[in-house]
Amino acid sequence: MQTNRPAKIPHYAAKIAKEILNIETLETRKSDRLDFHEVSVWEIRDALKAAFEAGRKSGAVK
Repeated sequence: MQTNRPAKIPHYAAKIAKEILNIETLETRKSDRLDFHEVSVWEIRDALKAAFEAGRKSGAVK
């Protein structure tokens, strides 16, 4: 199933993961040590807020 999401979304997701969750990449690296991360609830909250704001600013959320 294809979506009509803007091309910027993967960029925003990677930026949020790196800056807020301290996750270097969202690519699968086939290593538990590299693919699974422990994050705090406040980091998840901040990442969700940032994702919502990015969507709102792009016009995806009204």
